[in-house]
Amino acid sequence: MRRVLALSLVFAASLTLTLACGDSGVEADELGVGAECSAAADCLDGQTCLAQFKGGYCGIEDCTFDVDCPEGSACVAHEDGSNYCFRICTNKSECNANRGPDVESNCSSNITFTDGGGGKACVPPSA
Repeated sequence: MRRVLALSLVFAASLTLTLACGDSGVEADELGVGAECSAAADCLDGQTCLAQFKGGYCGIEDCTFDVDCPEGSACVAHEDGSNYCFRICTNKSECNANRGPDVESNCSSNITFTDGGGGKACVPPSA
């Protein structure tokens, strides 16, 4: 009986940890928005490798509104005159799960959201 109870407790604890630490469920993360790339084939689901950014940047160019972007990303007017879907963030670590240290994106509030909202987005370094 003790063995069954112990196994049940281990199973319950494992299930709790799995549910609590599972993936974020944010579409932008699942699709790899902001990931480093060298060709469009490195990116998923309608994204392209934006080579104008150092290390490449998996994303969508020429968005108009946030609805043009995967959930968890937003349409940002970049200083180069184009609009891009950049991942939304609250801190820099969220920007670089799929980027090397030499091509890290910054979680910046010094941007313009095309929908007029506020917040921060992962902005990669220009190439």
